[in-house]
Amino acid sequence: MNTTLKTLWRETNDAESVRQRLYQVLRQSIIHMVLAPGQALSEKEIAETFAVSRQPVREAFIRLSEAGLVEVRPQRGTYVVKISQRAVLEARFVREAIEVAVVRSAAAKGLKALELAELHELLDRQRRCIDPHDFDRFYRLDEDFHRTLALAIGQQAAWKVTQEVKAQFDRVRYLSVPDSTPIPRLIDQHAAIVAAIEARDVEGAEQAMRLHQREILQSLPDLVRRFPEMFEAQQVDSLIMEASQ
Repeated sequence: MNTTLKTLWRETNDAESVRQRLYQVLRQSIIHMVLAPGQALSEKEIAETFAVSRQPVREAFIRLSEAGLVEVRPQRGTYVVKISQRAVLEARFVREAIEVAVVRSAAAKGLKALELAELHELLDRQRRCIDPHDFDRFYRLDEDFHRTLALAIGQQAAWKVTQEVKAQFDRVRYLSVPDSTPIPRLIDQHAAIVAAIEARDVEGAEQAMRLHQREILQSLPDLVRRFPEMFEAQQVDSLIMEASQ
């Protein structure tokens, strides 16, 4: 685990503050299941791993707590929270609303040739992840795809809000690939979104994005059955049914 954390640390921007770098590394480690749901986190051990003081670690824990990824229990310690199905569904609802607004605007206004070329390049790079089963790279390219869409219509704030609400959502997304949600299916959905934008088909773009954002509703019940130890004990079948309508 320490080796993975140190690798992620080296990938961060050393021009940023130690606190920000720690937050990024720990957040990514929780999303990628390097730090497992229910796992205890030691402020002292993490400080020693990165050769930093305990203060920025403490501050990173507070931010992770605000993001709903860890729970700080006074006198007991800090723990990675188990995945909340309710929080996942709430984040999915918010993200769908934002992403649909983004693609409707992109299709209505049209994108520049350079922006469309960038989206097609991302699709090609995503397809090259299939045969080597490079799931980590696909995950990053998936993020790049959705960020590129938002920035293409000048909505950096929309992407920022999406980032803030989707931490729990991202853990399920990462867990679902490749078994519950095959990469080729996600790429086909991305391609349908781009095709609708190119055709200036506003309704088609919305439909394609809604289908894409609701993919998690299909995979979530399967993941809960396969990895019960990673999820909070909740009954949310009715919420999934409502979200599917």
